[in-house]
Amino acid sequence: MPPKLHVKKGDYVQVIAGKDKGAKGRIIAAYPREQRVVVEGVNMITKHSKVTHQGPRAGQGGVRRMEAPIHVSNVKKLKEEPPKKDDDKPAKKTSKSEADESGEDS
Repeated sequence: MPPKLHVKKGDYVQVIAGKDKGAKGRIIAAYPREQRVVVEGVNMITKHSKVTHQGPRAGQGGVRRMEAPIHVSNVKKLKEEPPKKDDDKPAKKTSKSEADESGEDS
């Protein structure tokens, strides 16, 4: 039985060691047997693939950027979730007391 990890898929973590120290992200894959996790936007590698014309996964070649696994001891689980980016914030409302005092309609 593989050892238990202190984090799981979907957890929000911070990298505490390595070249991406301080980076925060969500875990997109966990490999308990190898004691490794994949964090979005962390440990980015460049993978070159050749064009294939046969098989079920025949596809284009080229250069792809993707995340590589890092050791689970290099991540720390964070309690707070990342701040939500709300582009749909409602406009600030004017206080009604100012409009009521002047007696004007807006």
